[in-house]
Amino acid sequence: MSRVGKKPIPIPAKTKVTVSNGTVTVQGEKGKLERPLHPDVELKIEGDEITVVPVVERRKITAVQGLVRSLVANMVTGVSTGFKRVLEVNGIGYKAELNGQTLNLTLGFSHPVDFPLPQGITAEVDKKNNITLEGIDNELLGQTAASIRALRPPEPYKGKGIKYAEERIIRKAGKTGA
Repeated sequence: MSRVGKKPIPIPAKTKVTVSNGTVTVQGEKGKLERPLHPDVELKIEGDEITVVPVVERRKITAVQGLVRSLVANMVTGVSTGFKRVLEVNGIGYKAELNGQTLNLTLGFSHPVDFPLPQGITAEVDKKNNITLEGIDNELLGQTAASIRALRPPEPYKGKGIKYAEERIIRKAGKTGA
């Protein structure tokens, strides 16, 4: 049995979970999320808890059970409290600005980079060039943050680039003079 998959998922107040036709729908204060359900796993909603139950006990299915439990738990957390990711832009002349749903980045290239934000993701840029991304879909939020970071990943010598706020860059020593 999957240890993660066996844990029940608490349903907060003002959050509604429904399962129909192999699709799980979670609706809460911040919005609504839908996801297809794996055919080898069932969701049982009892009171204010959701449990993920495998249809057949097999090793691969218990792995899927843990995955589905994590995905549904992220959906419940997303529609009730939401997710947040902070990126830092480091470097001389590097800056970030927000124009509507487009993030304008100056990253040391010969041209500015315009990054359109996907629907469901909101961004804020403060004076210290910190980009705060928020959304209810954890998967979409993480992919958006990774795509922005990939535009100019941090380099190990001076630390210039875009990095996650909690990320620690291991610095290398540069060349020593003659």
